Amino acid sequence: MVKLTLYGIDGSPPVRAVKLTLAALNLPYDYVKVDLAARANLSPEFLKKNPQHTVPTLADDGHYLWDSHAIIAYLVSKYADSDSLYPKDLLQRAVVDQRLHFESGVAFADGLRSITIPLFFYNQKIAPKERKQAIIEIYDFVETFLKDQDYIAGNQLTIADFSIVSTISSLVAFVDLDHAKYVRIIAWIKRLEQLPYYEEANGKGAQEFISLIKQSNLSFAS
Repeated sequence: MVKLTLYGIDGSPPVRAVKLTLAALNLPYDYVKVDLAARANLSPEFLKKNPQHTVPTLADDGHYLWDSHAIIAYLVSKYADSDSLYPKDLLQRAVVDQRLHFESGVAFADGLRSITIPLFFYNQKIAPKERKQAIIEIYDFVETFLKDQDYIAGNQLTIADFSIVSTISSLVAFVDLDHAKYVRIIAWIKRLEQLPYYEEANGKGAQEFISLIKQSNLSFAS
């Protein structure tokens, strides 16, 4: 029997990307919430599992993995009955990988983390106006990715969708999606919301994140 343990918090987009993948694969797992506010991720016990002290962290049969992109690719490669979520075809896989790197290096790093780290750790409640423009640019890129296709990396659901939707559904806490401008993104999100596991794996956590941001009274510099 598969014995997996996921360490994380519901509001974290990367954690939600892993939860979406686990749900899509119908994999049972234990979920351990890590109290980041209390710095539980810096405890000696946690640091033995993940010296970078980040969430998500996945335990699989005594082995520990971190970084959501590495985790979700690993889960599909090891446990999926087919390669549809992470194609073995080299060109198709390269497109998925590109989207995953876009989420990591652009959408999450430039759009989300660059605001949340100063906010949560240094109580900086006024974000530079450049951060707002960066989010708009991210939306523009994703809208372009979805041209003539239903999903982020083509016409089938992949782990790239799980990764990027977890962040896009969080970025709306800072900058609303213009429904007239981002027609493809809106349709894509609605498509993913039809997945039977979407709300539990991502929707609830995204709303938790949005509520946290709203309560922080964050604003952008003019």
